[in-house]
Amino acid sequence: MKGKTTSITILNSGGTNIYPRKLKKGDEIRIISPSFSMAKWPNEVINFATKRLEGLGLKVTFGKYVNEIDSFDSSSIKSRIFDLNQAFSDPKVKGIICSSGGYNANFLLDNLDWETIKNNPKFFCGFSDITVLANAILKKTSLVTYSGPNFRNFGQKLYFDYTLDYFQKIAFKNNDIDVLKSDSWSDDKWIKNQSKRKLIKNNGWWIINPGQAKGQIIGGNLCSLNLLQGTNYMPTLNNSILMIEDDSMSTVGEFSRNWKSLTQLPSFSGVKAIVFGRFQKKTKMTKKLLKAIIKDTATSNLPVIGNLDFGHTDPKITFPIGGFININLQ
Repeated sequence: MKGKTTSITILNSGGTNIYPRKLKKGDEIRIISPSFSMAKWPNEVINFATKRLEGLGLKVTFGKYVNEIDSFDSSSIKSRIFDLNQAFSDPKVKGIICSSGGYNANFLLDNLDWETIKNNPKFFCGFSDITVLANAILKKTSLVTYSGPNFRNFGQKLYFDYTLDYFQKIAFKNNDIDVLKSDSWSDDKWIKNQSKRKLIKNNGWWIINPGQAKGQIIGGNLCSLNLLQGTNYMPTLNNSILMIEDDSMSTVGEFSRNWKSLTQLPSFSGVKAIVFGRFQKKTKMTKKLLKAIIKDTATSNLPVIGNLDFGHTDPKITFPIGGFININLQ
C-alpha cells in the first residue's frame, strides 16, 4: 500500500523473561570457550578483538580454560562447564562473550548450574553453536540472551562498523532498535587474510510473505537449535517469531529437511512470523528456492522475510533470544 514500508524493530522490553542489566563503561567482560577453543584462532585476531572491546570501555578477562584444546578442537566438558559456571557466579563479571562457535556446546547442558545462572543474570552473547546455550538458558532460567558476534568476530579489522553499531545499541542502550539493511556484506575467510576482503552489494531483504506480527524471538543457528528438540532444554515456540540462519555446511536440501523438522514440533502452531538470516554463498540458496521451501513446509500463511544481516556472513546484528520484535512486511 502506498506510504507503507517494511519495518523491523527489536524491542527493549516485553514479556515476563529476565533481561540482564545493560553493560556500561568499566564493566568486566569474561571471554569463555564453551564450544571451540580460543587456541584455534591467531593471536593477532585475539589481540585486536581485546583492544576493540577495551575501546568500548570494557575490561576484558578470560576463562581459566579458554585456550585448552583437545582432539575435538575444544576443551574438556569439565573445563568448559567450570568456565561458564564461574563466569556467571563471579560478581565482578557483568557480561559474557563466547570466543567462537563449534559443534559441541550441547555436551554441557546436563551439568550447568542453572540456579546460579538464574540468580546472576548477565549479558551473554554468541552465535552459531552458541545457539544451543542461548536457547537452553532461556528455557531453564527465563534469562534473555543475545545472538551476536562471538569474541573472534571483534578481531575483524575492516568493515566491522555495522556489526559494532548494533552490538553497542543492544548491549549498552535501552532504546528500541530499528533494523536497517547493510550497504554491503561479505562471505570471505577474513581470518586468513585481513587485508584482502571482498564485499558484495546488498540488494535488500527478501519478502516472501507480507504481513505484521509481534512476538518473542526464538532461534539462531537452525542445525544447532534442532539439537534441543525432544529435550528439556527446548523453549516453546508459542507466541514466537523465529529468527533462523544456517551455515555453509547446510545445502539447500539439508536446510529444507532441518527446517521441516522444526515445523513439525507441536508448538510450531504458535509461531507468528519467520525471519531468515543471510545464507552463505556455498549453500546456493536463492529467494526462489527459499520461497519453495516455505510453500512445501506449510508455513506460507505466516509473514516471512529473508536475507537479513545475521548468521554466518558479515556484518551482523545482535538480537535478544527471549526478547520481543515487531515486524511489518510490505
